[in-house]
Amino acid sequence: MHSRQLLPLIGALFALYIIWGSTYFAISIGVESWPPMMMAGVRFLSAGVLLMAYLLLTGHKLPARRPMLNAALIGVLLLAIGNGFVTIAEHQHVASGIAAVMVATVPLFALCFSYLFGIKTRKLEWLGIAIGLAGIVLLNSGGNLSGNPWGAILILIGSLSWAFGSVYGSRIELPGGMMAGAVEMLAAGMVLMCGSWLSGEKLTQMPTLSGFLAVGYLAIFGSLIAINAYMYLIRNVSPAVATSYAYVNPVVAVVLGTSFGGEWLSPVEWLALGIIIFAVVLVTLGKTLFPMRAPATPCQSEK
Repeated sequence: MHSRQLLPLIGALFALYIIWGSTYFAISIGVESWPPMMMAGVRFLSAGVLLMAYLLLTGHKLPARRPMLNAALIGVLLLAIGNGFVTIAEHQHVASGIAAVMVATVPLFALCFSYLFGIKTRKLEWLGIAIGLAGIVLLNSGGNLSGNPWGAILILIGSLSWAFGSVYGSRIELPGGMMAGAVEMLAAGMVLMCGSWLSGEKLTQMPTLSGFLAVGYLAIFGSLIAINAYMYLIRNVSPAVATSYAYVNPVVAVVLGTSFGGEWLSPVEWLALGIIIFAVVLVTLGKTLFPMRAPATPCQSEK
């Protein structure tokens, strides 16, 4: 890989590993004074408007209808459902670190969806999926999630939606460059704001300063920077590599939550965290450490 390709790859992975790991803590701060869908809607809508305005002012044209609709669909799957459900779960008092641990299962689900799309899956990877599912069961058996089954279900649905959107998004035509991210955030923001209105969410009082700062951080760093980095990855690397952030994010989220948010993890939850991360590493690095001798079809990447 040339240095011109390696530098953006490293930058994109850093943005996802560190920035997205911190967004769980930022969400937990924001939902203290914002209704969850409204906060997520404001986050994505403001980020989408800013990015789209920048692109149009710098001479970019709106994409054709098919790529635009594809991007809107991916935005709903990844952001409105995937991230929106996590935000709702944290509003229902699911600890930010626990939410990140649950979301760490995304690469496992992505591998399952890849198999449905005809991508060959090996025994080692199925072993990783089995270990990861055991970790999910352990995580839900005691501690934070055992008393909040709806929160666990919301995060699980969000993780499934994100995994499917990641795999599907790598196989369809999307707008080029940052335009894909702009369309996705605008679509997700509008869907979330509609959901907020339909569910009767209202601001009973003005959000606190920390609430506004949390939304600003999520919009600029968690959305404008990190989401475009993620879209770059799912176009240029395999879904397993694109979702490899999932075994770093929980560690970052747990450290922030326990250090600054007054959160705690039981011994069982620490064990589940280790099991899930091990499973994700096994699945993510399996292809690199133990490449197939004779792949069924040559891998194609978009340059």
